[in-house]
Order: sequence, then structure tokens, then C-alpha cells
Amino acid sequence: MNRTAIPVLDFDQIDSTNAEARRRAEAGEAGPLWITAGRQTAGRGRRGRAWSTEPGNLAATLLTAVRRPPAEAAQTAFVAALAIVDLCDAFAPSSLVSIKWPNDVLIAGAKVAGVLIESGSLADGRLWLAVGCGVNLAHAPSGTPYPATSLAAHLRDGVGAPPCPAEAMGAVAASFRRWMQAWDQHGFTAIAEAWTARAGGLGGPCVARLGTETVEGVAEGLDVDGALKLRLRSGDVRRITAGDVFFEAAA
Repeated sequence: MNRTAIPVLDFDQIDSTNAEARRRAEAGEAGPLWITAGRQTAGRGRRGRAWSTEPGNLAATLLTAVRRPPAEAAQTAFVAALAIVDLCDAFAPSSLVSIKWPNDVLIAGAKVAGVLIESGSLADGRLWLAVGCGVNLAHAPSGTPYPATSLAAHLRDGVGAPPCPAEAMGAVAASFRRWMQAWDQHGFTAIAEAWTARAGGLGGPCVARLGTETVEGVAEGLDVDGALKLRLRSGDVRRITAGDVFFEAAA
């Protein structure tokens, strides 16, 4: 990935920044390019859920290309989560900011941001990635299946207002670049260690909903590839690679 400044394409309104990245990738474009929008009319989160983006919040997607296998490329979601944590730390008390597996960012236990990774193949054999980042800067949605909040609701003393979307975009892009450099230089272990230091719920009871199956156990941490290790009551360890997880404090 190009480590110089990445151009930003800004839309006042669009269906979805990830959808725009996909359209461009399927037309042969490889980036790197950040795509942002003041408002999304058909924003999406993980597992096909709707993601509302109103003016004042951040909707941004990085379109880029990598030469990594799909499972490894998916670890970029952990990088994006760390970049969003850095943004939140700059405006809210860092003691309130945490990550819920795999890449939801929480403030005071409520979701303030999410990451959606999509990918496909390019003609030259590389994998295109759309790294979607949604951050509730000024507003939190209502009627969500989980507690949601905004950065504006948790500003640190002395901070008068949350960042505007353009300021937040610049901060996330710069932090994302730094974490990608750490990944390149030190491997995913460096990312996993930083992620674990900000993760909530580890070592405690966890419920994982995996489609038609629900699994309960104790969340022990990340496996080497980013899967969540869940210690079952039987003593066996179950690797969770996809699904929704709920920890006791936020279930």
C-alpha cells in the first residue's frame, strides 16, 4: 500500500462509500483512495445491517489493493479499529474507549464506530479491499439492536466539540497509515497486542451468536490470525471467526 498521502474523494451524498469502492474496483480501479460522504442513503454494517450516516458523522472507505491471501487481508479490520480508537482518544477519555471483537469501537460500553471489510480479485491477481469506517461523531442512531452513542456525548473536559468529518477523516487516515506500517514491519502480532490492550470483555463470560448456533464460554483473546478464542464449559477452545459476540457487561 502506498504510504504517501492518499487522495480523498468526497461526496455530499451517496448510497454507500463501500458500494462506490466496489464499483470502482470492479471497473479496474485499485486505489489507494479514500471515499467519504456527508450522508449515506444505503449505508451497510457487518452482517448486512443498515448503517445510518447523517450530516456531522463520518462515513469513509479506503479502496486499496494488496497481495495477501483473503484471510490475512481481512485482518485489516483490526488496523482500522485501532485507527478509530486513536481518533476517539483525542477527544474522549481514553479509559472509556474500548474495542469489542472484532472491530466495533465502544465508548462507555456503547457502540460509537464500526468497520466493514469487503474484497474481490483484480485482473493482476491482487486483492482489492474496501475498508469501510463509520464513526458517530455528532449523532447516535436510534432503534439499533445494541446500545449506540456518539463521540459528542463523551467529550473530555476542555474539548468543546467533536471533530468535523473532514478533521476526523484526516486523523483516521494518518493513524491507519501508521498502524499499517507497524503491521508491515512487525507482523500481525504487533496489531494483535495493541488491539488486546484496548479490548473489552476478555477473560469474562461471552456469548457468540453464529447464525443458527449460540455458543457460550469465556473469551480468552485473539488467536494468531485474529479469531476469537472461546473457552467452552467443556474445557475445549472454540475459534470464532464470524458472528456476533456479547460480553456480560454489555449483553
